[in-house]
Amino acid sequence: MKVNVELDCTPEEMRRFLGLPDVSAVNDKYVEGVKSAMEGATNVEQLQNLAKNIAPMGEMGLRFFQSLMETGMSSASGGSKKSKKN
Repeated sequence: MKVNVELDCTPEEMRRFLGLPDVSAVNDKYVEGVKSAMEGATNVEQLQNLAKNIAPMGEMGLRFFQSLMETGMSSASGGSKKSKKN
């Protein structure tokens, strides 16, 4: 048996329905902090360091995301990243 349930509600209503905590105040502080940090960055290196510090899992997370994107792009274009040895 297959049952489909469709809910028509706002994200706030769904959060309450699922009993999830309201983290909007924390999110606002986080976004404010990132904005102020980005305003102080004067070159690309500073922005890269900022991204490494605020990204989930730091630099490791950024590298994982980059490899994920490269793999996805390679698969979408039909190519492969395997190197050929002669």
